[in-house]
Amino acid sequence: MSGSQSKKTAWLVTAIILAVILLDQALKIWVKTSFYMGEDLSLTSWFHLKFIENNGMAFGLQPVGKLFLTFGRIVVVGFIIWLLIRMCRMEGLRKGFLVSVALIAAGASGNIIDCVCYGVIFDNPFPPEIARMFPPDGGYSTWFEGRVVDMLYFPFFEFTWPDWVPVIGGTDYEFFAYIFNVADAAICVGVFLLILFYSRDTGIAYTRLTRNEEKTGRNKD
Repeated sequence: MSGSQSKKTAWLVTAIILAVILLDQALKIWVKTSFYMGEDLSLTSWFHLKFIENNGMAFGLQPVGKLFLTFGRIVVVGFIIWLLIRMCRMEGLRKGFLVSVALIAAGASGNIIDCVCYGVIFDNPFPPEIARMFPPDGGYSTWFEGRVVDMLYFPFFEFTWPDWVPVIGGTDYEFFAYIFNVADAAICVGVFLLILFYSRDTGIAYTRLTRNEEKTGRNKD
């Protein structure tokens, strides 16, 4: 990739990352300061804005301590951005591949901002009170221990399993009950594109990166 093409690609990747982070944070801050916890605004029968917070990873999981989880996320995102910078200079990688990686980096960065900052800059009152930004009495937690704001909810349809179905018979089922945010969506889209369209580019990038590391190790020896 020539120098001018590399710069154009780098600017494109940077613009995508910034755009996703700004959109993600703007929506989160608006929801956080306009909705009380658990409030559900029905825009259509299949699209709601429902304010919840996630203290851990995807689906609310938290297998490790919050501080460890937050610092782990920072390390991972830093590594992804380092890889992205190197890959922008490589020949033979399609822009769509780099855009996909940029979406993953942007989404992960957006959620890190919540974890690092939101515990300090927001309070967390009981419903129906709404959170305030920069409250005079301080936030609901400390640096690096904030909760991730989620709001995008798509309850497409629901039904009750027939009684004759083993184990789950008679229970209610809602298709796509997950609540997520723009950052989560960016990560999912990026991963989906990589798997579906850019497995070859992933292989090329991996091969070149590992070769460079091997050369660096030999030069040091």
